[in-house]
Amino acid sequence: MALDGMVIADIAYELNRDMAGGRISKIAQPEKDELLLTIKQSKIQEDGKTVRSQKKLVISVNPSLPLIYETEETKNSPMTAPTFCMVLRKHLSNARILGIEQLGLERVLCFSLEHLNEMGDLCHKKLYVELMGKHSNIIFCQEDDIIVDSIKRVSALVSSVREVLPGRKYFIPNTLDKADPLTVDYEEFTERIAAKPVPLNKALYTSLTGFSPVMANELLYRASLQDYSSASELSEMEMLHLYRNFDNLREKIKDHDFSPAMIRKGQEPVEFAAFSLSLYERDENYTSVPYDSISRLLYDYYAQKELYSRIHQKSFELRRVTNTALERCRKKYDLQEKQLKDTEKREKYKVYGDLLTTYGYNLKGGEKSLTCENYYTGKEVTIPLDETKSAMDNAKRYFDKYAKLKRTFEALTVQLEETKQEIEHLESVSNALDIARQEEDLSSIRKELSECGYVKKHLGSKNQKGRVKGKSKPFHYLSSDGFHMYVGRNNYQNDELTFHFANGGDWWFHAKGTAGSHVIVKAEGKELPDRTFEEAAALAGWYSKAKDQAKAEIDYIQRKHVKKPNGSKPGFVVYYTNYSMTIVPDISGIKEIED
Repeated sequence: MALDGMVIADIAYELNRDMAGGRISKIAQPEKDELLLTIKQSKIQEDGKTVRSQKKLVISVNPSLPLIYETEETKNSPMTAPTFCMVLRKHLSNARILGIEQLGLERVLCFSLEHLNEMGDLCHKKLYVELMGKHSNIIFCQEDDIIVDSIKRVSALVSSVREVLPGRKYFIPNTLDKADPLTVDYEEFTERIAAKPVPLNKALYTSLTGFSPVMANELLYRASLQDYSSASELSEMEMLHLYRNFDNLREKIKDHDFSPAMIRKGQEPVEFAAFSLSLYERDENYTSVPYDSISRLLYDYYAQKELYSRIHQKSFELRRVTNTALERCRKKYDLQEKQLKDTEKREKYKVYGDLLTTYGYNLKGGEKSLTCENYYTGKEVTIPLDETKSAMDNAKRYFDKYAKLKRTFEALTVQLEETKQEIEHLESVSNALDIARQEEDLSSIRKELSECGYVKKHLGSKNQKGRVKGKSKPFHYLSSDGFHMYVGRNNYQNDELTFHFANGGDWWFHAKGTAGSHVIVKAEGKELPDRTFEEAAALAGWYSKAKDQAKAEIDYIQRKHVKKPNGSKPGFVVYYTNYSMTIVPDISGIKEIED
């Protein structure tokens, strides 16, 4: 996850294409470290008609999330504009964008602007946008790079490398001594990479400007050198092969031949780049989503990432409660299993009692054991005795042990099944937390845990009159053959989907022997094609605890054969005849419908 020099190069190309020649009609500063520029354009088409358009550009230099992208959204601005915003409005209102240039492969963009001053003379200005993590900044300069102002002023007390203050000269400090990938030749490339006694991927991104760790790994993957630990292991031919792959990537940057893509693990975004990341292709857990716009990619990525982060944070307490209860139940289950194993000797005690009742009349008293034939098996057996008791008292002692162990066995058998069902229920709750995408999903899970006694009900919930939270809907997919497929997000929804939404002739799918969602395929009275069965099974595998496995076994059956026992926990069902198939839990090719 890096806004590296290659992503910036793609952004510069896209902004030039979309905004060069436009005029800045509005300047707003909705946040202390964010600008929102409205740019209007007029273009004359081949038929002589003038086409007018308006675009918005967000520039954020937030230290934790520096970002620049085109958008259609409008943000609220403060009643009183900050000083930097007022300076820009004074100089750049109605300024024309001559072009947007990236400096080398640095994470720096330079907007070249022209405008009329108070005297009506044509002037030129520059707006530098530095997207460098905590050092990100927006710096407004004269044509000769003398700083007019910046959104973040940096004095000598803050930085000994560069002051960013009005009147100072703008420059990019070269503190890391990296080479420019757009101009470096083979000799310098080899010298810089080979000189560093670090892993090969680190040698790349610490030697070349604009290279992120993910693009360094991608370059090594394309050169089939990802298994090498350092440059010292490379032969001359392998180093040349690495340089040629690097040169191919460089030519794509120069030719603006970008292919932006987002990498997802399931539905969660995990990475993005200005080029397709082939290093993820062999891992079935990841899916590459291509984009034709880097701005759209960045907007989607950070919006989705924020959603997943927010849901993960809000589900933390529910996860803690669920995991604690699961751990306790598993320990209890192990203890009950051990105790149940100890009851296996109960039948032996019953046999001892029967044999003593039969052969005990031969004992005179004081014996420590009785050796006799076990008429149940025909083999000889030795029975330990309490020499202070008679044969009948010893028989009674063994019958009492048998009766006690039998009662324990019967009680533990019931308790073990109850504990097993509780574990299965908690695992299904854990799975629901894993697939939660909305706050409504968490509300349903919290309600379930509350009604089952795992969390206390919030007292404030009674006083929230008039505040009705939306009810989440099942995941909705369309099979390649046009059949609608639905996936429950939690146990309540699983019950609703299976026993109220589905008809008896619809098909029901579930991962075998593990927690997972119920999947319903609406048959509409038709016979399902094999491909639809496979896609529905893939959904059942993906939305289960088996999704990280190479293959998963899925049970499927018509819904009319699925039953829910009275008093059972949410999501629990039974079925006695079913079909099974083994599938790869991959849903990348299945179309999801946003309801």
